[in-house]
Amino acid sequence: MSSVDLVEVQILEGSRKRGEPLGVLFWICVGWIALNVFIAIFANVLPFQSPLNQDFTALNAAPSLHHLFGTDDLGRDILSRVAYGSRVSISVGVGAMIIGFGVGAPLGMLAAYRRGRFDAILTTVMYVMLAFPAIIATIAVLSFWTPRSLVKIIIVIGVASIPLVYRVIRTATLSVATKDYVIAAKVQGATDRRILMKELLPNIAPIGISFLLIGIATVVTLEGALAFLGLSVTAPTPSWGNMINEARTILQINPWLVIFPSLALCLFLLCLNFIGDRIRTHFDVTEVKL
Repeated sequence: MSSVDLVEVQILEGSRKRGEPLGVLFWICVGWIALNVFIAIFANVLPFQSPLNQDFTALNAAPSLHHLFGTDDLGRDILSRVAYGSRVSISVGVGAMIIGFGVGAPLGMLAAYRRGRFDAILTTVMYVMLAFPAIIATIAVLSFWTPRSLVKIIIVIGVASIPLVYRVIRTATLSVATKDYVIAAKVQGATDRRILMKELLPNIAPIGISFLLIGIATVVTLEGALAFLGLSVTAPTPSWGNMINEARTILQINPWLVIFPSLALCLFLLCLNFIGDRIRTHFDVTEVKL
């Protein structure tokens, strides 16, 4: 073990303590998210009916053994469309945040660590972008960038999320960069790369993961809002958002068409937010006196 590692261990052992335990409910939520992701990935091989198959003998049918969630006004199986719809909604959420974190997180870390002119210029650019409402920019771009596709929606929302990710990661890095173990590493001659990867990244990772999960939930909600404006994936491709949008005209006739996708969406969002919040509190590091 190097002298830098020894200094880090001595400081960390006396100055930090773990936050709240994760709890059973955390793992239940993790299991539910994992189930949703599994269904989204393997929907084609799971025993679901085709989401586009129309059964004209069962239009707006109530839940039954043949159609567990009922059917819509075209006789399409709601369970199947909820399952395939998770693929679109989750893909938008995950894909957009991958773009946001892939660009915003490294820039935020570098700006907070380097400081100086690089930080000032980059932060000014990001705050100018933040001054313009992201949802309005997203609506404007998607309105003119036709024909719309899943990839285009992911790219637009992902680019719009970069400034917000940058601000969160930069703030988290600034709070860590002045800690004793970072200063000790600099004194011992550690390289910038080692400090960024070994000292800063592990300590801002819990905040980043928490914000990532909450960001995915926010983007999934945004996709639902875009569906109400007709700016999400085009019919007949299902997503939770456009399924709820389609149900508006026949809500009194067939409430099942809005109940099940809304329930799937709400449970997914609640679990993501709970997991993100629990991770943040669990890894919340507090200073204690030596």
